[in-house]
Amino acid sequence: MSIDTELARHTMVENQIRPWEVLDVRVLDTLRELRREAFVPEHLRHLAFADMALPLGHGEFMFKPVIEGRILQALALAADERVLEVGTGSGFLTACMARLAASVTSVERHADLADAARKRLASAHIGNVRVETGDALGEARTSETFDVVVLGGGVYAIPEQLRACVRPGGRLFAFVGESPALQAVLATREGPAQWTQRSLFETDVPYLHNAEPPRRFSL
Repeated sequence: MSIDTELARHTMVENQIRPWEVLDVRVLDTLRELRREAFVPEHLRHLAFADMALPLGHGEFMFKPVIEGRILQALALAADERVLEVGTGSGFLTACMARLAASVTSVERHADLADAARKRLASAHIGNVRVETGDALGEARTSETFDVVVLGGGVYAIPEQLRACVRPGGRLFAFVGESPALQAVLATREGPAQWTQRSLFETDVPYLHNAEPPRRFSL
């Protein structure tokens, strides 16, 4: 690992992520210790620490480092919590959550992205992750409940089948609304049908498949 790589990683944490009010020590340590460059497509590794979203194919992107930091801080994962992630992407956010929680089940609809993420996670010696290939908003259904559900892309509205995956007392993170001004929200399930929700920040990310805004027709 070169001095230049470590300097770039330090700069990413100190000059990008921390100034965006990401101050949780566990989160910052995770972002310092995990090799982000190992989860970036090889031809884009020179941009691994840049303040930009990186394309993964199929219209999917690896989040900016600041977005990853804000998500991890908002989740406040405990070491005994189980996480469901919808949209594995590069696998980097998956790896970060796995460092902070008991286990992560991640669902990715594109088989090639799922395979690549599995290999990266194995190379990083992260064994408490299960990456499944399927469409969590389509045919792939689960009766399991989780402490935390994380949607790795935008949704026009939070799908009910994913709300149902959150145990009472658990949390759901999502980017909700209409592009280009989606709200990053953290929803907490207070009871069987009771939810509270707070808005964290505004950004723009690609929509998850089957979660786009309804088409509007005009004359």
